[in-house]
Amino acid sequence: MQSTFVLTAVAMLAFAANSLLAREALGTASIEAAGYTAVRIMSGALVLYALLRRGGLSRDDARPVLPGDWWAAAALFVYAIAFSAAYLSLGAATGALILFSSVQASMLAWGLAKGDRPSGRELIGFAVAFAAFVYLILPGVGRPDPLGSVLMIASGVAWAIYTLRGRGSRDPLGETAGNFVRASAFCLPLVGFALIYETASMTGIALALASGIVASGLGYSIWYKALRGMSTFQAALIQLSVPVIAALGAILFLDERLTLHFVVAGACVLGGIAFAILAKQKRQV
Repeated sequence: MQSTFVLTAVAMLAFAANSLLAREALGTASIEAAGYTAVRIMSGALVLYALLRRGGLSRDDARPVLPGDWWAAAALFVYAIAFSAAYLSLGAATGALILFSSVQASMLAWGLAKGDRPSGRELIGFAVAFAAFVYLILPGVGRPDPLGSVLMIASGVAWAIYTLRGRGSRDPLGETAGNFVRASAFCLPLVGFALIYETASMTGIALALASGIVASGLGYSIWYKALRGMSTFQAALIQLSVPVIAALGAILFLDERLTLHFVVAGACVLGGIAFAILAKQKRQV
């Protein structure tokens, strides 16, 4: 139990760091979305695969075996490219809130599709969260960019798929490495596009490498390992901490200013989803 708690805490810090790194790199035009995504995924793949090979990645016939699967890799790629494109116009805190609100909604919807039926309290939680989410993204002064919001929602759905496919993983490092290596294949067109149409500074590349190697590659391996000790609803609940961590990081490191609009919407979104998840778990006891 203590091990799961520590692993989960480290994973949440890594998730928040991804938002901060992406916003710093993309928001300051140090690098653009295609190049950032390609460097992030491919650097993570190289380091993870090297770690996997060092730990032994062969069958008896010495033929290399690559864990993971193409569906998880596709979800990882969609998450990463939509995430990068969204952070061209969203702040770190706002992006993290939209991302993980979408993640929770997707994971809860999956639970419903698998036969779970919501109680009255769960429906109230969903209603509060949905209304606050709409309030957050409606056009107007202080509202986030519409296109960026849509892209981040797509990123959240893809991340939920990736998380759900990782539950019960018996080889967190291996499956994460395999998924990153496969996702690198999807990045090849991005490399060509970036070389022709984009520019990148050393700072932007360094931020993408930090995101790929540490916050993404190693962070996701830790997350896959932590998932073995929790249910789908626990996994959804704990990720609610990420927007809060990202918001604090944005204030401390990126000089972002939190508005009353964001604070109210964020509190209602997170509170509504947490209420729904806790009501679900109480019903299961």
